Amino acid sequence: MEGNQLLEAWDIHNRVNLYLLEAIEAEHLEDVSASKGRTVGEQFAHIHNVRLMWLKQAAPELIGKLKKIEKDDAREKQVLQKSIADSGRAMNMLLAKGIESEGKIKGFKPHVAAFLGYLISHESHHRGQIALSLKQSSHPLSKKISYGIWEWGVR
Repeated sequence: MEGNQLLEAWDIHNRVNLYLLEAIEAEHLEDVSASKGRTVGEQFAHIHNVRLMWLKQAAPELIGKLKKIEKDDAREKQVLQKSIADSGRAMNMLLAKGIESEGKIKGFKPHVAAFLGYLISHESHHRGQIALSLKQSSHPLSKKISYGIWEWGVR
């Protein structure tokens, strides 16, 4: 598998996150699941903040102007959109750096392909929590969006 295929997979995944976020009404960022926990907006903030944690660990020079999203800012759709887009680009650079470094990501074993799998698994888990929170708050995703997050060939 070529390295640029890994980077393309990451970029598609990140666009899916942004596609989902775009579809959510700003006021629904406060929705939370029946079992409590993070709000929808806090789920997106968590995704971004975990990316920052990995950047700090593996390649702090890539953080640039990226900042942690605090709880109060998790209500701001534009903050979430910009942060997810920007940290997505930084993670692409981290993955590219790992590909160039014999497949290694500092602080993660075994290799860059597994790291990509880990990132996508983690963030997809939170996408599922987001969808559940919206559904349980009587704001379910439309069928178009629910199916659209699986259309990687067009994202």
